[in-house]
This record gives sequence, C-alpha cells and structure tokens, in this order.
Amino acid sequence: MNLANKLTLLRILLVPFFLMFITIKDIPYGKAIAIGIFVIASITDKLDGYIARSRNQITRFGKFMDPLADKLLVTAALISLVEYHIVPAWAAMIIIAREFAVTGLRSIAAAEGIVIAASNWGKAKTVTQIIALILALINLNYNHVSLGIIKKYIAYPHKFLNLTTNIAMAIAIAITIISGLDYFIKNKEVMRADR
Repeated sequence: MNLANKLTLLRILLVPFFLMFITIKDIPYGKAIAIGIFVIASITDKLDGYIARSRNQITRFGKFMDPLADKLLVTAALISLVEYHIVPAWAAMIIIAREFAVTGLRSIAAAEGIVIAASNWGKAKTVTQIIALILALINLNYNHVSLGIIKKYIAYPHKFLNLTTNIAMAIAIAITIISGLDYFIKNKEVMRADR
C-alpha cells in the first residue's frame, strides 16, 4: 500500500476519534481536540491527492476510498453540528443528498465504463465545505468554552464568528448545489434510458 492510500486510510480512522471528542461532553478540551483532528484529516485529503499525482501512484483503491473518506468526514461533522444546533438540519441534508446523488451518478457511469473526473466546481465544493465546517467547529468550541465574566463582555467577536460561519455555510451550500447540477448537466447522457 502506497503513502497516498495510507493517508486516505488515516483520514477514515480519524473519523471515530473526531466523533468521540466532539460528542462526549466530559472530555477536557474535547471540542478543541475535535477541531484539531478535523483540520489534520482535511489536510490529509489534499496531501494524499498531491502525493498520488506527483508520484504517479493513482490506484483503484485510492479512487474508491478517497471520496468515501471525504464523505465520512464531512457527514460526521455535519451530523455532530446539527446535534449542537450550529448547522441547521436542512443544510446538512442538502450537502449529504448531493453526495449521494453524485455518487449514484458515478456508479451508473462506472457500470457503463465511463469515468467521471472531479470538476472544478466539485473541488470548490470540497474547499468551501471544509472552510465552513472548520468555522462552525470553532463557533461550537467558543460556545462551550467557560470564560465566565470575560465572555459576557466579548459579545462582538462571538457575533462576528456567528455571521462568518453563516456566510461560509451559505456559500458552501450554494456551491454544493451548483456542483451537483454541473455533474448532472455535463453527464446527462449517463442517465439516458436507451443506453
């Protein structure tokens, strides 16, 4: 197994640890640790792709597992943030539904011998989702930090963080929808019944 595939597996293995630290309330600094795990896992996403391309180590295993690892990480973060009321359920549903739809399209295409490569919109979707989720996790961490009287008088940073998170999430949702439509429009022949 090459280095790129090992990094992909590492990302999958980090998901349960992320969930443990973000959901178990009694772990000291658990949510801060969860942010660190999420950031590290997100970095491995970029790193494994770069290594696979630069070393010509693109494998079938990597083609299958890399998108799966991304979906597991993003879905885990979204569901956790819905539970804490940081991300609305409808927003999480749009993002998750798009992933199912595009995965289904790719499966149908693969059965026809067609490879659907990642588009620029798809790459932008991943970047905006990761940024929005990191901001949302920071927002969650801020909400659960016990700062006592200090927190009472620093409402403006909190309002700015809420606004920034909401804007980033709105952009991520918009690009998620656009990228999904882009995949289906560009690959509409895959869905034709007479193929």
